[in-house]
Amino acid sequence: MPRKAKSGKIKLKTHKATSKRFRLTGSGKVVRTKGGKSHLRRNTSKRTKALLPEMLEVQGRKIIKRIKRLAPNMEK
Repeated sequence: MPRKAKSGKIKLKTHKATSKRFRLTGSGKVVRTKGGKSHLRRNTSKRTKALLPEMLEVQGRKIIKRIKRLAPNMEK
């Protein structure tokens, strides 16, 4: 007996690591957090530690394209 033909589009799956690392702003920019926040922060200056929480815009057209492909359903 032949198999039943599948109809419709292939279901898109989100790359979970990408969706956790990057966010999309309201204007459509892709932003990321800075690294080096977890451990070995004793030797870091207070100014550097104070600047860690801010989000940075992702630079590079190709990287943004790859992020959007990996996480197609990324929320704003």
